[in-house]
Amino acid sequence: MQLFTFVHRISEPNYLFMKNQINKIIPPAGWRAPFAILTGAMFGLLFYAFYASRAYSYLSDDPKTCVNCHIMAPEYSTWAHSAHREVTNCNDCHVPHDNVFRKYYFKAMDGLRHASVFTMRAEPQVIFIKEAGIEVVHENCIRCHEELISNHKVSAATDQFTKKFEQRLCWDCHRYSPHGRVKSLSSTPFARVPVPESPVPDWLKERTNKN
Repeated sequence: MQLFTFVHRISEPNYLFMKNQINKIIPPAGWRAPFAILTGAMFGLLFYAFYASRAYSYLSDDPKTCVNCHIMAPEYSTWAHSAHREVTNCNDCHVPHDNVFRKYYFKAMDGLRHASVFTMRAEPQVIFIKEAGIEVVHENCIRCHEELISNHKVSAATDQFTKKFEQRLCWDCHRYSPHGRVKSLSSTPFARVPVPESPVPDWLKERTNKN
């Protein structure tokens, strides 16, 4: 009993502190209904934006996700006509694979940057990979083709070759893997890519067509 009283006296100030903090967050009685309505509207708009922008699709490894932004059509088309199509997808090359935390952190940061630029219509006509992306792609080249650069039976892995390799990126030599020299939409004007499905629900389309 004495132990319970002692613990209760120690924890009582913390309880009162937490209660005061919660009371500060809860709006006054007259503002609770408007606050609830505004909060619901805000979450509703966020949910709609999440759905309309297909943000959920970025959790997958489907290459079709990359052409949600039309400016990526040349990259998708050139990959789809390359040998890499049979064994890789976009994330195999452009996302880290050393651990799951780095993978999804990089994916989130890169995705947010892409979405922000495209939403603001600030995308350049000619796309160049960023420094962080260069590092990741080079890591993945080595991850998949490690035997070609480490096994002397299938490579020219001499000391001289190894020194030159360490100072170069893979695509300094393999310039056409897998995207070729494609740089912009104008370089592949007739590229055929999957068209994203409309976010408008069927019942709304039917209602609109009737009107």
